[in-house]
Parts: sequence; structure tokens; C-alpha cells
Amino acid sequence: MAYRLRNYTYNDKLTPEENTLLDHLYKLKLSHMAAALERQLLDPNSELEDFHSRITDIIGYEWDQRENAKFNRMLKKATLKYPSADFDQSLYEPDRQLDTHTIELLQDCKWIDIPRNLLITGSSGTGKTYLANAFCITALHQHRTVKYIRANKFIQECGKIRQNGVILDYINEMSAYDLLVIDDFGLMDLDLEKCSDLFEVIESRDCQKATIIASQFPVSKWWELFGNSTYADACLSRATCKAYRLECNGRDMRQAQ
Repeated sequence: MAYRLRNYTYNDKLTPEENTLLDHLYKLKLSHMAAALERQLLDPNSELEDFHSRITDIIGYEWDQRENAKFNRMLKKATLKYPSADFDQSLYEPDRQLDTHTIELLQDCKWIDIPRNLLITGSSGTGKTYLANAFCITALHQHRTVKYIRANKFIQECGKIRQNGVILDYINEMSAYDLLVIDDFGLMDLDLEKCSDLFEVIESRDCQKATIIASQFPVSKWWELFGNSTYADACLSRATCKAYRLECNGRDMRQAQ
């Protein structure tokens, strides 16, 4: 027999006092703690554990579930291309030709707090996006706000939002993330208006927030992507100054799949 007791489903295997206690936890919005306690109450072997172990398990479960829920919300908002990216052993495969020492030093993401930018360049298919997303995952686990966007999509969104007269709000939103990833930089058309939008984001993040820029083009070629040399100098001097760099020039990872 089971019936609803407000926010809690009454369990006839427990005493009225135990059911009331669980109901109180649900009303306090501690549902995960209630679930952990209910499991203990239903398991006679749990009595073999000392009080410290039992309460640690109950509180720890509530904490972990809330942290996981928060991480998943932030992960969804980050719009990563590879939401399961990590720094796996494939980084150390010789034919990938990666600077694994620098990658290891960057994995703690302390450079985000400095802040410093990170430029990832290399041929198509060499894992630039996956690597950038792995840094994003680490940053998210450290409760940093993250946004991943392809350069072309950013330009398109700016164009649509500008028509609605709220471009400043969008630029402010993009400027506020602790870590912004602009992927496929160079695979977009930049007229004067588009240069202006990109410059506003880069300028507002300069010395305030960290940015990862990933591109198939070497940094020395980036200036040629801009139709306006003034914006090229202003934007790229901010994006590249003292930025850390990683090159991906190894095998095509897509062909390996």
C-alpha cells in the first residue's frame, strides 16, 4: 500500500515517524537527501555503518545530485559540439603531433582567471574543436560559465539580432561568459558591420575574460580575413596579444574513425 502524503509517497514498510521525517525533507526541497535516507531505512545492513558514515552518505548524495544538475544546466547552455569531450589517451599518439606538455599545463584552466586567450590552429580534422570542448568541460566542472559557437553562426546571429534592435544585449551576453570559444574562425565573410560586431565582443572581453579561437588558418593569415584593416589590427591585437597557442598538425582524426 502506498499513497501520496503531500510531496512524499508514503511507504508502508516504514514507521509513521520515518515517513514524516522523509516528508519533511521533501518539503525542505531536499529530495535527494530524502531518497538516500529512505534507502538506508529500508536496508537493515545500513545499521552496521556508524552515524558519521551514514550522514555523510546522505548529505553527499544530495550535494552530488545538485552539482550534477547544475553542471548539466551549464553544459546545455554552453552548446558544445562534443559535450563528452575529454583529455583522453589519444592525445599522446605520436601521429597526432600534439604539444602534450602544454596541453597538460593548460588543463587546470587557471589561465581563464588571469585571463589569457588560447589560439588553436591546424588542418581540418585534426581535433581542434574536440580539444577546445575538452577545455570547456573542465571549465564547467569548475563552475565557470562557457559558450561555444562557430564563427559563421555568431556572424549570422548578430545579423538577425541587429534587425531586431537588441544587438547590444546579445554582445553583452557573449562578453560575459568566463570562457568563450569561437570555432572555425576564418570560415565566414566579414564586411564592415560584421567586423564591428566581432570587434565589440573581442574588445569587451579584452583583459576581462578568456577566449579560445580555433581556426584552420595560421594566425599570420588572420589579418587577411578582414575587409577592413583598421578592424583587423584592433581586433586581432587584442585577441592574440600574450595568447597561448596550440597547433594541431597531425593525422586527420575523421579518417581514423
